[in-house]
Amino acid sequence: MTPPDRQRSLAGRLRRTEAAGKPLVPKQNVVHDPFVEIKNRAQAEAVRELGQGLLEGEVPEEELRGQVQKAIDAALAEAGTPLSSADRTRLVKEISQNILGYGPIEPFLADDDVSEIMVNNHHTIYVERAGNIEETEIQFASERHLLQVIDRIVAQTGRRIDESSPMVDARLPDGSRVNAIIPPLAITGPSLTIRKFSREPLTIDDLVSFGTLSHQAAAFLEACVAGKLNVLVSGGTGTGKTTLLNVLSSFIPEKERIVTIEDAAELKLSQKHVIALESRPANIEGKGQITIRDLVRNALRMRPDRIVVGECRGPEAVDMLQAMNTGHDGSLTTIHANGPRDALARTETLVLTAGFDLPLKAIRDQVSSAFDLIIHTQRLVDGRRRITHITEVGRMEGDVITLADIFLASHVDDAGDDKVTSKLKYTGVRPGFLEKLESNGVTLPKAFFNDQAGAKVDVLRRGGQRQRRSA
Repeated sequence: MTPPDRQRSLAGRLRRTEAAGKPLVPKQNVVHDPFVEIKNRAQAEAVRELGQGLLEGEVPEEELRGQVQKAIDAALAEAGTPLSSADRTRLVKEISQNILGYGPIEPFLADDDVSEIMVNNHHTIYVERAGNIEETEIQFASERHLLQVIDRIVAQTGRRIDESSPMVDARLPDGSRVNAIIPPLAITGPSLTIRKFSREPLTIDDLVSFGTLSHQAAAFLEACVAGKLNVLVSGGTGTGKTTLLNVLSSFIPEKERIVTIEDAAELKLSQKHVIALESRPANIEGKGQITIRDLVRNALRMRPDRIVVGECRGPEAVDMLQAMNTGHDGSLTTIHANGPRDALARTETLVLTAGFDLPLKAIRDQVSSAFDLIIHTQRLVDGRRRITHITEVGRMEGDVITLADIFLASHVDDAGDDKVTSKLKYTGVRPGFLEKLESNGVTLPKAFFNDQAGAKVDVLRRGGQRQRRSA
């Protein structure tokens, strides 16, 4: 079929489908802005007036607003359209956001209640509030406008996005994670996903108040990190692994040297002696790539007391296991998995991606001796994030790694609100790594694991004492 014939066939099918009352494509819910022409003209005039200073990022916000105001006045005078004071103020704000900010999603970035922004295409934007996804009426002016915002975000981190490299991971100045993908990979137009992080990093007390874990479990995790246990945080996408990793990192003593390694820097550690490393993609010539594995190897030469890897997702798992097994105790990392047992299986798979032809038993021996603790996070059906397992990794029994749940969540329905609550409770299993904690200066009193009714919980350290009350 020739192209004209194909076009006529498509047009005929479209007419027949519409006549039958079944549109061929979904109708887009497009919101028409009555001031779109004035806004476009004023924005073009402001960009022309600001010139090279705008490209170099040297224009103060006050000067920008003044130039935008002049451009709007000129556009209004030419069009002869009267505007109220409120409409004029709104146009100045929107044009300023389009030129220097992130366009129509700027209000969502400033809203602390919004945890995720999902731009499917220039006319479809969703946000997540309190774990629930909702559609918004906000739209970008065009596909080109969305691409300009993506370019602005990506350029801040020294990365690029174009047809030769049509997807990228980046971050905003506040640490929020950004993923962008454009045509030809994104068929319906450029897509942008922003996972926001709290302006103030969450603390363990915040997680307790949210119901993510109990006071007793919080005191236990603090002791485990301070006592240099190797910890693996597992969970699905969006379950709060990175947030929990940041909280756990806050328990590392100030005197220790910490090296963090991430694809896009998200961790915000409060300690002073921290070196943050970030991987780098290949340049336009396909050269210069620095992987997480390269950074883990380099970190071993930097005299670290602790190595914190944002996420193990490839061959770097081999080097992480080697580090944990060769004296770098207290290392922390995360992995995508559906449970503690699945986290170990996935680690084995990642080791195999490094190209080593090792027997499965040898890999499991390395895994069992490397990790001391697995913390599994989960997202409940109502959108809330909870820790569901705190599990000790034991030694090998035959060809199987033994696991023992120390804290386990039981799911019960909340009365009256149709929600599910995850109650994290001590299982009665006494962990086998208490001796390792004591050798690193952290002591859990004997009464700690008997305390389930609400008595005071003490975590003793050499040179100081920390106290928490269990719920």
